[in-house]
Amino acid sequence: MQDLSLTAGDAATTGLRRLFRNLAPATREPQNAEFLRALAILGGMLFVLTLISYLLTTNWTGALPREKATLVLGRDFLNLWMYGVAIFEPDPARYYDLATYNDALAHMLGPGYPGQNWPNPPTALVVMAPFGLLNYFPALLAWFSVSGLAFYLAGRREVADLRTLAIVLVSPAALMCVLSGQSSLLTTATLLAIFASLDERPIMAGVLIGLLTVKPQLGILFPFALIVSKRWLVFFAAAATALALLATSVAIGGLEGWQDYITKALPLQREVLQDAAGTAMPFQPSIFMNIRGVVGNHAGEIIQFAFTIAAVAAIAAAFRWRRDGDPRMLQALFFACTVSASPYMGAYDLLPLTFAAVALIAEEKLDATGRRLAQLVFWTPALQLLFGNLQLPGPGFIAPIFAVYLLHALFKPSPVAVAA
Repeated sequence: MQDLSLTAGDAATTGLRRLFRNLAPATREPQNAEFLRALAILGGMLFVLTLISYLLTTNWTGALPREKATLVLGRDFLNLWMYGVAIFEPDPARYYDLATYNDALAHMLGPGYPGQNWPNPPTALVVMAPFGLLNYFPALLAWFSVSGLAFYLAGRREVADLRTLAIVLVSPAALMCVLSGQSSLLTTATLLAIFASLDERPIMAGVLIGLLTVKPQLGILFPFALIVSKRWLVFFAAAATALALLATSVAIGGLEGWQDYITKALPLQREVLQDAAGTAMPFQPSIFMNIRGVVGNHAGEIIQFAFTIAAVAAIAAAFRWRRDGDPRMLQALFFACTVSASPYMGAYDLLPLTFAAVALIAEEKLDATGRRLAQLVFWTPALQLLFGNLQLPGPGFIAPIFAVYLLHALFKPSPVAVAA
């Protein structure tokens, strides 16, 4: 009987080990699989436990369920959905006025709803129009369905093993996206499709870049990359799409919509970033948000500008002289420099960089230092939440350091060239 018990115990242990081993794709170097396995286990635990806690603390009694912070389920999607609703109303640009927008939310959700603002440019009216045809929760379900499907279709073309994609989906960046109802799954899919299409389908790549102007902080480096790499067809297709979006938004809301966005929405975003209480710091892993509490807003803007210039220079150098370099390295460098260049960068917006970092480990293109930096990239949103609540700088520097590593790797002479 004792022998049978030991045998059953050994079998259970062996089965558990096999389960953990199969969480990550096989790699030639065991260290790569170990890193991926650790990300899968720890990231998965954080994802599941946080999601369970979120659902258990949500108030489901009202017509529109509220989470613990009293925000409606889906949080930021409420703002995105309101663009789709507003396009079918007269004077949609009126919602750029903070008081008018919050009065509309109070009428819909009841008095005392936490203050919100309309942060996206008027082109979002065009992109979100289909979701405005639905009520809020059907629209939220459709949003997650479309975003998840787009991410899967774009991601499976990029990785050899779907377990790599699963690791990205349990990352802190993906968790923040799901909890907040944000667009990161969709924008990541768009960015992956852009890089896959740059040379094979340049017009499609340009159209996608033009659509990405709805979230401008994610595409600010594309003009530099396209110009120095002489991808003119992509550049002009992107410009034409952006202009078409602009013209359509003007036709819907008039020039006043853009005036209100520039004079009301943009200054409000700056106020949010410069808030003396630092309420946005836990959710913004940018250079500016990491240092403004230490050096002040003015000095923080100067330092952020220096990092922006450095990011532009890095992209210009890489796409000019290493255009035919390793595509994944170039992709990861672009995403890392994008995070480094913008003062306004939500934790969920790190999902593209997280994808590239995990893919680099799975494709065994990183040395020990690179793997450690990729691991830090994966955990940056969680680290920013921790450090930001303590008003301490730190996690915002991970992406720039990773960018320096990638730039060095791209320009490092190959062993064959050195031997010659």
